[in-house]
Amino acid sequence: MAAQDMKLVVVGAAGRMGQTLIRVIQETDGVTLHAAIEREGSAFIGKDAGEIAGAGTLGVAITTDPLQAFVDSEGVLDFTAPAASVEFSVLAAQARIVHVIGTTGCSADDEAKFDAAARHARIVRSGNMSLGVNLLSVLTQQAAKALPPRGWDIEIVEMHHKHKVDAPSGTALLLGEAAARGRGVDLASQSVRVRDGHTGAREVGTIGFATLRGGSVVGDHSVILAGEGELLTLSHSARDRSIFARGAVAAALWARGSKPGLYSMLDVLGLS
Repeated sequence: MAAQDMKLVVVGAAGRMGQTLIRVIQETDGVTLHAAIEREGSAFIGKDAGEIAGAGTLGVAITTDPLQAFVDSEGVLDFTAPAASVEFSVLAAQARIVHVIGTTGCSADDEAKFDAAARHARIVRSGNMSLGVNLLSVLTQQAAKALPPRGWDIEIVEMHHKHKVDAPSGTALLLGEAAARGRGVDLASQSVRVRDGHTGAREVGTIGFATLRGGSVVGDHSVILAGEGELLTLSHSARDRSIFARGAVAAALWARGSKPGLYSMLDVLGLS
């Protein structure tokens, strides 16, 4: 480890994203894996995090206690579950470190707690950490602003693997928020999440969501702008989870020198 390497903690270390984060940290200059955390009762406790992730022996055993790990580190990478991410944000605030949150399915109450933690922690939170998706969100906002709602309908279609537990995806909601900003409306009051039965005609100005689940799809998202006689589709396809892990590591390095606060990937990428 170089003296200047940023010491990172991976929580949910044995999960799909946790393993991907460990491999990407190992491949990336300027960062090092300081600790790996799993929940109580995990079969991976005590095992070498690098061996579990297929990154070779790293000499970092998976543990269940984040408290000491956070105090001795500079940042935590977190793609876990809402309740866990809220707890980790409190610990990150106490340790005054960077907390990168890629967790989706968070409630308004969870988000308020992240806001509170950001008074002391440097939190980067996004429904998607990839460069391509965040550029897509900017383009979506621009298109929604340019095309009038009375003549153009917006539908957001997403597909993920069969194990994903939240819907719509965090990325779909990120794109929906971008479209709502472009139109100057509130997404919560304008979104249509479910259609079933005799729904009647589509209401003008609403932003629709369609959710597909199956197989091993990492993440496909399309923003469809449907006009009279023409269709504009903006889309992104994720082929490998490493794009999210690389974005999370880049976010941690960016936030290392930032003031405490709540940031997004648009801030990291200079697109805000």
